[in-house]
Amino acid sequence: MAAASVAIVGPTASGKTRRAVSVAAAIGGEIISADSRQVYRGMTLGTGKDLEEYGDVPYHLIDIADAGEKYNLHKYLRDFNQAYNDVLLRERVPVICGGSGMYVENAVRGVVMPEVPENKPLRESLEGKTLQELTALLSQYKTLHNTTDVDTVKRAVRAIEIQEYYRQHPEEAKLTEKGHSEPLDCVVVGVDIPREERRRRITLRLHERLENGMLDEVRGLLDSGISAEDLIYYGLEYKFLTLHLIGKLSYDEMVHDLEIAIHQFAKRQMTWFRGMETRGTKINWLPFDLDEAEFVSRVIGYMS
Repeated sequence: MAAASVAIVGPTASGKTRRAVSVAAAIGGEIISADSRQVYRGMTLGTGKDLEEYGDVPYHLIDIADAGEKYNLHKYLRDFNQAYNDVLLRERVPVICGGSGMYVENAVRGVVMPEVPENKPLRESLEGKTLQELTALLSQYKTLHNTTDVDTVKRAVRAIEIQEYYRQHPEEAKLTEKGHSEPLDCVVVGVDIPREERRRRITLRLHERLENGMLDEVRGLLDSGISAEDLIYYGLEYKFLTLHLIGKLSYDEMVHDLEIAIHQFAKRQMTWFRGMETRGTKINWLPFDLDEAEFVSRVIGYMS
């Protein structure tokens, strides 16, 4: 029996979006994005939405939240399940596509997470603490596997807030650990790209996006009233371009530091995907430069 869905995953700049669109076009599919930043409206160049690549293939979970909002895994899983079931009801094939491994893994495993409300007294008690102090506090709750939890003060405070909620509600923490729905009937296919080629593409794409107006995009977000702190929260392009625009980094420093950060991010993505495999998710890796027709044929073969 054929699998009900397929996920195309890979690090940034691997060409996974183009591959996912080719697969979707061939099997009557619709793309469900698994990217933690492409959900935001107005954040297009910096998140690499590449919407022109979709052609006539429908897509979901892109441009569904306002820039400045704190979209999270709980909201993603809620929206993902709705989109996934909607695609199935219309007798189409969900094609999950993205590089946010945490989103992909939890969606495919069928994890359901409780929403963690804001804890104002806790937040007030943490005001004024440094990122180093917050990191130390968070490490008392859990082992820090995900460094993005402590990328900024805001992220660290939210991570502590979540862990404190689970400490006070152990029954919900157990649900989060185990999930309470069945894993998806989904084949996972990875785009395998050599490290040096990945690095070359990242550098090339960064300079292309800067030439295409990425700095104007971030400037426009700031001018629209979104705070610098909120944009820095999103990391990578929005963090470093904002730091440049508010005078904290020169242009050359911004480009240099951002390029390093994207390379490090891609490495973390691959670490997550390898971790998925050790945690029991089979990823069928295919070469990034495989002929398009052959790539699609192999994916269909995996699904059969």
